[in-house]
Amino acid sequence: MSFTLATWNINSVRLRADLVSRLLAEEEPDVLCLQECKSPVEKIPHDIFKARGYDHMIARGQKGYNGVAILSKLPLTDAGDKDFAALGHARHVAATLENGVTIHNFYVPAGGDKPDREVNEKFGQKLDYLTEMRDWFHGERPEKAILVGDLNIAPREDDVWNHKQLLKIVSHTPVEVDHLGAVQDAGKWVDITRQDIPEGNLYSWWSYRSPDWDAADKGRRLDHIWATPDISNAAHGSRILRDVRGWEKPSDHAPVLATFDL
Repeated sequence: MSFTLATWNINSVRLRADLVSRLLAEEEPDVLCLQECKSPVEKIPHDIFKARGYDHMIARGQKGYNGVAILSKLPLTDAGDKDFAALGHARHVAATLENGVTIHNFYVPAGGDKPDREVNEKFGQKLDYLTEMRDWFHGERPEKAILVGDLNIAPREDDVWNHKQLLKIVSHTPVEVDHLGAVQDAGKWVDITRQDIPEGNLYSWWSYRSPDWDAADKGRRLDHIWATPDISNAAHGSRILRDVRGWEKPSDHAPVLATFDL
């Protein structure tokens, strides 16, 4: 069985339902994981996506903030969710495909502006969230699983436009990179995007604040696809759809895709 999976921080699924529909029509991934849906589950416009063949949806939502959803052409079952750091946020949902693969869809907290938990509560919440992710994967080692989402950290030097300038900027600080690395090690997760594209600058997010994001190209790779070692060798075809960032009224994130032959 071959299937293609995409992950995309949509920054409001109701506001950008037409962009989701366009992506589904043009790329036809079998599974699309969305983050920052900013909608209660019952108000996600699933009928629009059903019209494209995505009959199945597993989601967690809340009004105006956060929210994660898994849209699928393939049948799947709800595999639950976790409220890491007891934030009460809709930031994780899991679903299992008929082939036994479990997909974890995450929206890790952004962490605010200052990388210091003493003066910035949101940064502390981000680190605590990652620590509890690590502990969960230590306690329940994942198998035949894929983890995707906006993890809000660009771990490698070539995952950001300027490593030295961003060392003190939230999303690329050493403490965040260390915490994300601990999560990855705990689950023995393989970074599929970098397995397929091992070298070179690679970004999935460009700030709205840049007047010409494409020319400036001050990007960061915040969106990830990981897999457990038992299925990581079945992955290939990783892509970041940079052009989607240039669609009308876009999200500030671009979709990330990978294909698995299982």
